[in-house]
Amino acid sequence: MDSLTQIVLGASVAEAALGKKIGNKAIFLGAIAGTIPDLDIVMRFFVDDLTASVMHRGFSHSLIFPFVVAPILGVLAKKIYSNLEDVSQFDWNKMFFLALLTHPLLDAQTTWGTQLFWPFEWRVAIENIFIIDPIYTVPFLIFLILTAFQNRLSKKRKLYNYLGLIISSTYLLATLAFKGIAHYKIAQALEKNKIEYKDINTRATYFNSILWSAQIELEDSYMFTYYSLFDKSMPVFTKKFPKNHHMLLPFIDEKKIRQLIILSNEHYLMTRENNELIFWNLKLGQKGFDEKASPYIWSYIIKNTSKGEIFLNETNEKMDALKIQEKRSFRKNRKYSEELRSFYERLKGI
Repeated sequence: MDSLTQIVLGASVAEAALGKKIGNKAIFLGAIAGTIPDLDIVMRFFVDDLTASVMHRGFSHSLIFPFVVAPILGVLAKKIYSNLEDVSQFDWNKMFFLALLTHPLLDAQTTWGTQLFWPFEWRVAIENIFIIDPIYTVPFLIFLILTAFQNRLSKKRKLYNYLGLIISSTYLLATLAFKGIAHYKIAQALEKNKIEYKDINTRATYFNSILWSAQIELEDSYMFTYYSLFDKSMPVFTKKFPKNHHMLLPFIDEKKIRQLIILSNEHYLMTRENNELIFWNLKLGQKGFDEKASPYIWSYIIKNTSKGEIFLNETNEKMDALKIQEKRSFRKNRKYSEELRSFYERLKGI
C-alpha cells in the first residue's frame, strides 16, 4: 500500500497496543515502525532497478522480520524513554511487533505480491485492494487524528482508534467478498461461452473495489475482461493473446530473465516486433476497458549483441552480459483524462 496508509495503520495498531500508557508517543513510534519495511527501497542505490524491484517486499516484508527487528526497536525505546517505568520491555516489543507485522499483511493484499514466507520466492498477492484506496485510508486517517487529540486515558480516545481499525478491517473483508463476486460472475460468463481456462486472476482496479479486472489464462494464451459490481449484463472478453513463452527458452537460465519472470508472478507474454523480442509483464492489467483492451502496457526488450550476448536496453550501450531496463512503461504515452473518463463509464456498469 502507499506510505500514508502504512503510517496510519502502524500508528493505529501501536496506539491500540500501548496508547493508554504512553499517549501520542505510541502514534508517533507506530507511524515510524509502519514505514520501516519499505526502507528496502534504498537497495536501488546499490543494485540495478530490476534487482531492486525483485528484492522489494522481500525480507523486510516477511513474517520473520518483526521477530528480528521488534526486539531491537523495543530495547532502543526502553532506553530512550527510561522515565516511563510502568512500560515493560514486553510492552515495547509487542507494540513494535504489531506495527511491523501489519505492514506486510496489508501489502500481501495488493497486486505486487509480498514474500511473507521469505527466503522462499513465492509471493503472496491476494489482489483484493488497490495500492491506493481512499475508501480504506481516509476514514482510518480521520479517526486517528481524532484519537490524537484525546487524553490518553479518555474513553473517546480508545473509541475513535478502535472505530478506525474496525471500519478499515471491515472494508478489507468486504473487498474479499467483492472479489469473490467478480470471480464468480466471470467464471459464469466463461462457462456460458464454453471457454476452457486454466486460471482466473481477478484484481482491484484504480482507487476502488467496485470495478475488477480479470486475466484469464488459457492453455497457450491469455484473455482479459472487466467486471463491475454495477454490471447488469455478462462480462465481455477480449481476443486471445498468445503467450509465446517458447520465445524465451533460449534465455530462460539467465539471471535477469528469471528476475523478470519472478517480478511478473509468471504472468507474461512474449512478442517479436522489428526483429526484437519483447517481454510483456501482465501485472498491471490491460489498457482499455472493453473487448478491445490490450495487455501491452509494461515491457522490456531483449536484444542480441554481435557477440551473442543478450541484454534489455533502449540503447546498445553494453554494461554487462544482460542488462534490463524498461522500454515501455504504463507512465508513458497515456492520455489520462480520456482513460479516467472511460474508467468511470466502465465502473458504472454495462
